[in-house]
Parts: sequence; structure tokens; C-alpha cells
Amino acid sequence: MPTISSLLPVFLTLAISAAGGGVATLLGLPAGWLMGGAVAVTVAAMAGLPIRMPNWLRDVSFLSIGMSMGASVAPDSLQLITSWPISIAALMLELVLIVSLTGWMLVKVFKLDPGTAYLSSFPGHLSFVLGIAAAGVGDPRQIVIIQVIRLLMLTICVPIGAMFMPIGIKVVSLDAVAVLEWWQIGLLAAACIIGGLIFVRLKVPAAFVLGPMAVATVAKLAGLYVGSMPSPLTAITFVLTGALIGSRFAGLERREFLRAAKGGLIATAMTVGIVTAIAYGLSFMVDMPFGQLWLGLSPGALEGMGALGIALGYDTAFIAAHHVIRLLVLSFAIPMVVVFIRRREAATFARQNRLEPQDIDK
Repeated sequence: MPTISSLLPVFLTLAISAAGGGVATLLGLPAGWLMGGAVAVTVAAMAGLPIRMPNWLRDVSFLSIGMSMGASVAPDSLQLITSWPISIAALMLELVLIVSLTGWMLVKVFKLDPGTAYLSSFPGHLSFVLGIAAAGVGDPRQIVIIQVIRLLMLTICVPIGAMFMPIGIKVVSLDAVAVLEWWQIGLLAAACIIGGLIFVRLKVPAAFVLGPMAVATVAKLAGLYVGSMPSPLTAITFVLTGALIGSRFAGLERREFLRAAKGGLIATAMTVGIVTAIAYGLSFMVDMPFGQLWLGLSPGALEGMGALGIALGYDTAFIAAHHVIRLLVLSFAIPMVVVFIRRREAATFARQNRLEPQDIDK
């Protein structure tokens, strides 16, 4: 059982996230509970405060996001699927551009080794990327800094962009729609937990997000319920998610962070530029809001982008489907790129040491 002393950092983390989210909400920022919480916990972590999000609380956050995403699915999602192949093709183009351009930039400008540069440029699948890095490809610490900066900056950019981009933005009030009764939420939560455990058993990425969302989505489209989550529960979900995003900076040394932060910020800016350009062009080809397209194509964490989709009133089925496809594509692309990098490094080593071709694999 956890002790009081071990729970104090957890309570502190949640309190900081709630305070930051409350301030951002009072200032009228879209998705204030999420963005404000993430920024506040990040600052606290970098200041050296004891920030901690245990795995069980992380899974609770994932479960809440999955349920909320499923409850926010638009009833006409099935009719809109016919336009998805175009956006999926745009997603494939975007992934190629992001990995190739940001990886090249990190190698040429910041002189990172190819393993660190290209693993840092992959837009997603952070646990998979870090697992490969831990096996000896690239510098795991620099990779995690660049990747976490990407997640944080994307979480901040979307709500700020919602204030200045008039293209299809439709921030909605969660109080304006019918909400579920608490007994319905209890039944749905039980079913979602079972769905998450099944997805864990099947080794599906982001299982405790996608499993609950799949259950909640199927139940909603089947007509088993029609309401959405109550706004207090949604606010708690955003506070948890903000704390989770910010807690990823815990334990990073300031000097190490600053060394990798410049490359991470430029790589994130390039990523945002590529996503924005492709989403803007795509908005003329499909009948969807620009913001929804941006969130679907955005290479942020599924839980973060899903939470933003809920807060901004977009179709979470579209957003989740494209993030799942992105993760599946990366599952195949990351090992292929790593093999390519290893072979290039081996060939370079062979040329420098005048080895025979048959000795390269050794």
C-alpha cells in the first residue's frame, strides 16, 4: 500500500495542475484546464519540485480520456468515413515530411548522431522509440527531451491557435449538451475498464485510451446512451492529463534540458508548420473544420489531442482513427528506419577502417 509520504508528491502534482488549469480557465483560454495544468506542472518539474504521476493514476487518466472521447463522438461519424481516405493519404505524406526534414535538420544543424536525430523526429510512439534507444540506438535522454517538448508545445499551440484562427473553430460549452447520469457513468466506466484490459492483453498501443474509447464509441453509436460527460468530470480529466504531460519533465537536469531544448523547439516548429500547411490544403478538399483536421493530423499524444478535441467540440472518432493509423504506420516505419541507420553507420565504419563487405555485419 502506498504511504502518506509517497502520496504527497502526487497530491502536489495534482494541486499544481488544478491551480494552473484554473488560472488559464479564468483567463478565458480554450482548453484552459488542460493547457494551464500542463504548463504549470512543467514549470514545477523544471524548478525541481517533487512531481510524480504513478502508473495507476496515469491509467485512470487514460481511462477518463478514452471514455470522454467515446462519449463525444459525433452521431454522423459513420457518414463521414467516406472522406477519410483523402485525409489518411495526407497523413502519410505528412509523416514522411516530418521524419525526413526534422531528422535531417537535427543532424546537419545540431550535429546529433543519426540515431538520436531520427528517433527524436518520429511523431509519436514514444515508449517504442525509447525502448529502441535503450537498446543502444541514439541518446535516450536527448530523445526524451525533444519528444516531450513536442508533446508539450503541441498541447499549448492548439488552444492558442484556436484564439487566432477563424477557420472552422467551434469551441463548445460542455454544459450546453445533455449529460450522462452518474449511474450511467458507473456502468460505462466498468465496461471501459474491461475494454482497456482486453486491449492490454492484445498488446494494442495506448491500450487504456483506445480500449475505453472503443467501448464508449460502440455503445454510443448503438444508441445505448446519448449524453456526454458532466463538465466537472471532464475538468478533472483535463487536470489529470495536464499533470501527466507536465510530469514527463520530472528528473531532467536543467543543463541537459537546455542543451536539447533548442533543437526540440525548432523541430516542433517545423512539425507544426508541416501539419498546418497540409491541414489547410486538406480543408479545401473535405467538408470538415480546419481545427478537426489539424488535431487528426497532429503528431501529439493521443490522450492530449483527444482531450483537446473534446474541449474544442470536434469529432473525436475522426481524431482517434487518424492517431491510431499514425501509430500503426510508425510501428512498421521505426524499425525500418533504425535498420537503415544501422546499415549506414556500419558502412561508414567499414569505409573508415577499410573492412571487407562480409565483415560489416560483424
